[in-house]
Amino acid sequence: MQYSEALQYLDERSNYERTGRVDSPSTENIERLMDAIGNPQEAYRSIHITGTNGKGSTAQIITKILMAHGLRVGTYSSPHLHRINDRMCIDGVPISDGEFGSQIGAISDLEMIAGVRPSFFEIMTAAMFRWYADQAIDVAVVEVGMLGRWDATNVINSDVAVITNIALDHTEYAGPTVKHIATEKAGIIKPSSVVVLGETDISLREIFLLPPARSQIVRGQDFECENNRLAIGGRLISVRTPRTRYEDVLVPLHGQHQGDNASIAVCAVEEFFNAIIDSEILEDAMRNVVMPGRFEVLAHQPLVIIDGAHNPAGAKVCAEVFFNDFNLDGRKILVTGALRSRDPQELLTTFRAKEFDLVITCTPPSPRGLPANEMADVARQVGCENVVVAESVEGACEYAMEIAQPDDAVLVAGSLYIVSEARPFLVSKVIK
Repeated sequence: MQYSEALQYLDERSNYERTGRVDSPSTENIERLMDAIGNPQEAYRSIHITGTNGKGSTAQIITKILMAHGLRVGTYSSPHLHRINDRMCIDGVPISDGEFGSQIGAISDLEMIAGVRPSFFEIMTAAMFRWYADQAIDVAVVEVGMLGRWDATNVINSDVAVITNIALDHTEYAGPTVKHIATEKAGIIKPSSVVVLGETDISLREIFLLPPARSQIVRGQDFECENNRLAIGGRLISVRTPRTRYEDVLVPLHGQHQGDNASIAVCAVEEFFNAIIDSEILEDAMRNVVMPGRFEVLAHQPLVIIDGAHNPAGAKVCAEVFFNDFNLDGRKILVTGALRSRDPQELLTTFRAKEFDLVITCTPPSPRGLPANEMADVARQVGCENVVVAESVEGACEYAMEIAQPDDAVLVAGSLYIVSEARPFLVSKVIK
């Protein structure tokens, strides 16, 4: 199958990212596909990651530490920021167009044998597992797509099951309380797994610490991020684990939460190896950590930041980092938009939108995008005095950059769909 044919084939399948609907919340389809392929996910070890926020950063840090040990590492994430190929990487390099077409084609050929009509995400996941087996990776670092128990990735028997944190999200499938969310996410825990639990809410802890896990490592009890302080280019942290203490580790990402994510990643790798990580290997790994679109600073004078925060918990963290970690002497400009599945009033409130001097709304490039004028109406309702409606994401970014002075700050946030379109435009057209 050619690359273009693979994209067309995928476009014809049900896709939560496009419709906001999940047709069959179960792992039956993916299990039958895996049986038809020969269960390639069993050919390598794995680390499985779920959580409301922080999955991407934690996965990337884990990947870099494993790579620094000389392992061949596959990393699976979603959604993609720029190209669909970015979802499946080996040693940080996305799958090629030719290989992508070949792997998707192989899955399409097996539909009849498996007797299923898989969704977009099921096809992608099956292709990823098959490609990683073909490429003889040592370990797969796999992010859950949604929740956990019935996610297509949940056919692996992971060595380490990581839960970053729990907050309300996807309540249409697992609500209405955080305990319901936690129960769904706990579904990734298998008898083979060591659980690394980053969530600190004691009322949720028992949900993750029941059998069948092999053992449990709990933040605040068995490990902790200590001395998490602001540093040039990121955070300087110390991490206490069940085996040792890592002092003054530089995490080249912005926000206190990234220090917490790093501590979870370090602990997960320790459990994977069942050994202490060499301090020089850890430092080398951290130097190579990058997270495009996750509170990424693209420019200074004016300060330009993009962040894929798209739910209230992520928006709250984004606002805290923006207002607390940077010297904001000039005007503050917010470029934002949201999907219809989000509560725009809650999102804008947690972004602290009324503290911005100007809010520019735009429609995310998705069938589920909330129209910019509706977002603007909500912005005015929450107290934003100066609101501008833009016809497109590029138009919103271009206007923000045209009016921004050297001392001003521009934050582009609210949806990964907005960030994915804004980032290449800002990098190639605006940022000099």
